[in-house]
Amino acid sequence: MPSPHQTLAGDPAVTIDTLLTVLLIILARTCDVSIGTLRMVSVVSDRRTLAVVLGFFEVLIWIFAVSAVVKNGFNEPILAVAYALGFACGNFVGMAIERRLAMGDRVIRIFSAKGHVIATTVRASGQTVTEFEGRGRDGAVNMLFIECPRKRANDVVAIARKIDPECYMISDDVRAIQRSLGLRRGGGWRTWFHRK
Repeated sequence: MPSPHQTLAGDPAVTIDTLLTVLLIILARTCDVSIGTLRMVSVVSDRRTLAVVLGFFEVLIWIFAVSAVVKNGFNEPILAVAYALGFACGNFVGMAIERRLAMGDRVIRIFSAKGHVIATTVRASGQTVTEFEGRGRDGAVNMLFIECPRKRANDVVAIARKIDPECYMISDDVRAIQRSLGLRRGGGWRTWFHRK
């Protein structure tokens, strides 16, 4: 059975201990940066409890990774490289997870001469729409105000584009909403991420 201090391929600079430490640092940094990305989204979305919980685990993992680098980083520069690589991987993984979860809500404003048709179709899909009448350079135009879960935002955009390819849209993330119009969130495990 090989000793933990045994070198790999005869290279005295790389031991099994070092390799394991490198892998752990990359894994730890990937985890803590991913958690940090979700924490920032939670802060922006005003989900305070979730942000606090994520922040606790983020710092806990970060301390482990930093201590491993500080302890041996000057003698083994590969650990510093592992730290940086883990940070880069964490950004990628964090953004992928956040996009997958689609946490939060989005407000979509649609300007179109066919606004009423778009509004009727969007309502049929289960979303709440508020219509405003206005006048643009080429005549009457409708503005639609739609608040929906981020996971449904692409569906709303697709409906609008199909009915009026020339419509103008603005989309914004929502920090906090006072739900007084009977708007409902879907059930399931994702609702935990909406709790304060």
